[in-house]
Amino acid sequence: MLRAGAILCSLALLAACSQDPPEPEAVSTEIPDELKRVELPKVEAAAEAAIGTPMEDRVATIGLLNKRNNETRELELKPGQQQRVGSVIVRLSACERTAPWEMSQETGAFVQVLVLDRGSENQFRKIFSGWLFKNSPSLNVVEHPIYDIWVKDCAMEFPGEE
Repeated sequence: MLRAGAILCSLALLAACSQDPPEPEAVSTEIPDELKRVELPKVEAAAEAAIGTPMEDRVATIGLLNKRNNETRELELKPGQQQRVGSVIVRLSACERTAPWEMSQETGAFVQVLVLDRGSENQFRKIFSGWLFKNSPSLNVVEHPIYDIWVKDCAMEFPGEE
């Protein structure tokens, strides 16, 4: 008899557990009239919002080392410009740096490097195309036995920056 009572009790508990809890009643809320009239700011992409210096006005400083003769040069390029130094051409497509209010400060440039093929007068071969980062130079490296190239700076301004 006790056994039958225990089985009935456990079945009753299982039946109670399988029922879904009642849905809470919805509470109606209204937006106050003074907040209904406020216009929300429009979300724009950074380029459309004109945050920072336009790309064509930025200036990247690129370091160039010729390991053969230990000659270093600083190249100042705007996006779209290229400069030839001896048998190497450095092209700049873009340069960027994080806004001063962002925590991780980073400066980068999208660079293409072309080197003159040995034995030719004007036949260049692309040895690198990609982003170079000032604070993380090992992230993307120009691998060449003679030339070493790195980003030194990207001159641009942000609103409110002094």
